[in-house]
Formats: sequence, C-alpha cells, structure tokens
Amino acid sequence: MTRKVFWDNPYLTTLTTRIAHVDGSDVFLEETIFFAFSGGQESDAGSIAGKSVIRAEVRDREIAYTLSDNHGLSAGDSVVILIDRERRYRLMKLHFAAELVLETVYRTFPGIEKIGAHISEHKARLDFLLNESITPYLQKISDNVTALIQSDYPIISDYEDKDTERRYWKIDGFAQVPCGGTHLKTTGEIGPIRLKRNNIGKGKERIEIELSSI
Repeated sequence: MTRKVFWDNPYLTTLTTRIAHVDGSDVFLEETIFFAFSGGQESDAGSIAGKSVIRAEVRDREIAYTLSDNHGLSAGDSVVILIDRERRYRLMKLHFAAELVLETVYRTFPGIEKIGAHISEHKARLDFLLNESITPYLQKISDNVTALIQSDYPIISDYEDKDTERRYWKIDGFAQVPCGGTHLKTTGEIGPIRLKRNNIGKGKERIEIELSSI
C-alpha cells in the first residue's frame, strides 16, 4: 500500500521514492506526496521522474499515476516527485475554507443536505438542497467563517482508523469532521475569502468560495 506522505506533511512538494510496480502507462509508488482527486479536491499537478502526470486516480487504497505510454519506468526505479507548490497551497486554502463554510451552513440550516462539492485552485463550490434562497443568510455565514479564519485556530489532522486510512480534521471547540484531504496547520492561513450565491435549479443552492487579496 502506498504511504501517503501528503498526510504526514502536506507542505512537502518534492520527494524521492521508488516505483512499487508498473501497469502499462500507470505507475504506483512506494510513497507519495502527489494527491489524487478525492472528496471533491482536485489532484495535484506535477511530475514523476521528470514526466508529467496525466491523471492521478485512487484505486482502493492505492494511487495510480498515469504517465505517457513511453515513460520507461520499472519497478524498483528511484524517482523524484515534484508537485506545483502554488497550486497545492491554494487547494489547501480553498479546501479548508469550504470545510468551514460547510460546517457553518450546517449550523445555519439544521438538517440541510449537501449534494455536491468541488475544490479547484481558483475557487471552491458547495451545493445544497434548499427550497429558499441562501442570499439573506450569506453575509452572516461569511462573517462567521471570517471570524474562524481570523482567530487562527490550530487544525488537528489525524487518523480515526489507521488500518482503513480513515482520517479527520478537528478544531477544538468547533467541530471534528471525517476528511482525507490535505489540511493547513491553522485557519489563519486561509486569509480573506469571498462568498457568492449561485442558483443551480429549483430547490438547489450553490455557494462559491474564492480567495481574496483584499
């Protein structure tokens, strides 16, 4: 099973490891810092042994990295993984901003159902079933999330069950949530955010989240 170093140190952007095995254009690593799409968070961008990763895909508890057909790599080869540092950090910020927004929405609308989520390096979105506009509540949600960010709370990230790789994040006194994403050390790292409401159909509401330099 691939050791997920991105959980131990999500700020690490280069790693030397070995190829565990190869299946055509797919390579599998002994350990990795290269996150694969999961829980709505997009995959990292980067390379293995200087070859661009076309796709990263979770298969059971392994991660398959698709390279070009002529990658020339074999089991046992020593390789260097490089990931896009700026993209990873923006994904981490937007991911955790979305986590804070989600928990705040749950508190604002008890019993609300989340029906979708996506985190890219430019913005995140959360989709809900809701038979009213979320607009009148959006400023309050934003204010509450901003207060959490400005309080610079430590974020604890650990295993709930190591054997099954179930993980969680926790902010003492606020929430503990199952999640296998890459997490920041503190909420203050997120910085200012902007929230926008988007109507995606009858009975559905979307909140879009962007990082703000203002």
